[in-house]
Amino acid sequence: MKRYIQSAVVEDLQKKMVFVGGPRQVGKTTVALDILGGDERHPAYFNWDYADDKRILLGGGLPPDQPLVVLDEIHKYKQWRNFIKGLYDKNKSQTSFLITGSARLDYYRKGGDSLQGRYHYYRLHPLSVYELNPSPSPADLQTLLAFGGFPEPFFSQSKRDWKRWQRERISRVIHEDLVSLEQVKDVGQLDLLAVLLQDRVASLLSINALREDLSASHEAVDRWVRILENLYYCFRIRPFAAKKIKALKKDRKLYLWDWSLCQDPGGRFENLVASNLLKYCHFHEDTRGDAMELCFLRDTHKREVDFVVLRDGKPIFGVECKTGGARGISKHIAYFSKRTEIPHFYQVHMGNDDYEISDLRTRVLPFTRFAAEVLQV
Repeated sequence: MKRYIQSAVVEDLQKKMVFVGGPRQVGKTTVALDILGGDERHPAYFNWDYADDKRILLGGGLPPDQPLVVLDEIHKYKQWRNFIKGLYDKNKSQTSFLITGSARLDYYRKGGDSLQGRYHYYRLHPLSVYELNPSPSPADLQTLLAFGGFPEPFFSQSKRDWKRWQRERISRVIHEDLVSLEQVKDVGQLDLLAVLLQDRVASLLSINALREDLSASHEAVDRWVRILENLYYCFRIRPFAAKKIKALKKDRKLYLWDWSLCQDPGGRFENLVASNLLKYCHFHEDTRGDAMELCFLRDTHKREVDFVVLRDGKPIFGVECKTGGARGISKHIAYFSKRTEIPHFYQVHMGNDDYEISDLRTRVLPFTRFAAEVLQV
């Protein structure tokens, strides 16, 4: 299937290099090969893990008459930035370059970037209901909730295959990417932390509570969580500081890139919504240059709206999640709609009801319809 970033990537390749990053096994190589118009045997596809490809690249040989060259995992080469800079500067009038990679590509490109101004960067996210079907059905949503949005387990739709894939993926993320990026003496603590975080989805993440569970210092646990964020295992969102309420200022909520790991049905649905909203924010940042951010709204009296989406620092809409049907409007939406400048609220659910409450600037609707009408990514 054609992924949601492909048209934008193809357009940008006419002007600059394009980098595509994201979690392991989210489909980056598949996207690159689809744009290239071939498979892994295409003469313009180079994988740094393959010895023959490495020799060809280091020998300075690019295939003749190829308008696009794909470099996969090239960031594993110590001098990759200067190497790509040289290739691009020498061949840019005739050849476009598409570079793919996972956590290491995103990690390394941020430090001392000699490639600045020569590329556009895209973050590829897991599948979402709208990407699967512009008119998504409840069945699409249920399949995504069960198997997650990573292509292999989703299209397999086998619980056995999902379990095996999970074990292999987490092992690769922690034991391969981690070792290459960070110096961590006790990798086993990261294994345990990854499991503990699965029970804290959609909650305020307490580093102190994790510190006690792991018998480690606050500084160590905080660093380990940030490492797992860098490895695309989890992400956190900060509270939105509305002016007229006493909002939380520091505590962050936790979500996983693979929501299928969350055992609680309510937390899993909220995580899926969070992932779809983050995908929406990143897509607008990567394609339009807007400064987007996903936050949540909670005051000191524990009144909360699950999500607030910001553009250029200003809220554009809030989202509250309900796992069942509509069940009436959230009293917290009613409260915050009168005390904040958030222009629109959506209460999304897994039922069928769809109605508006104009004086609260709120629409109650199925999440599938919200994804089709608002997110569209």
